Amino acid sequence: MRILVTGGVRSGKSRHAEQLLRTATGVTYVAPGRPADGSDPDWDDRVARHRATRPADWTTVETTDVAAALGVAAGPVLVDCLGTWVVAILDDGLWDCPAPEVHTAVDERLDALCGALRTVDDAVVVSNEVGLGVVPSHRSGVLFRDVLGTVNQRVATVCDEVHLVIAGRVLTL
Repeated sequence: MRILVTGGVRSGKSRHAEQLLRTATGVTYVAPGRPADGSDPDWDDRVARHRATRPADWTTVETTDVAAALGVAAGPVLVDCLGTWVVAILDDGLWDCPAPEVHTAVDERLDALCGALRTVDDAVVVSNEVGLGVVPSHRSGVLFRDVLGTVNQRVATVCDEVHLVIAGRVLTL
């Protein structure tokens, strides 16, 4: 089963996603996208805290090539979080490009991600729900919101279920 888990920042979506796979063995945990510019000084600490709460037999893969990680995973996969994946894509020289060019570049990677996701029997994908949060009205905020909204919609079409998490409560859509 493929499940998209979405919600706001600190909503409990990652914890819910981990609980969905808690009894699975050999899970590949994909952490997509350490910011290349070092703009997230807490990245290592956050990854270490998350890693400490997961079963010892889970393998952590840090990569921006989520499609490739899905392609080689031998068992269930947890991808956490598409918001960081989108930032990594935009950090690849796209922030200042015209919107149509950005969407073309993202669509190519999104096609690969959705294709790879279709080949995985058990996957949980975590993403921020941009429709629920305050997004800065400057160009970067709008671009991030629009791209991640598109990513969420496309990934949802590949998934069997979508779980919306708000304040630790889960609504299955």
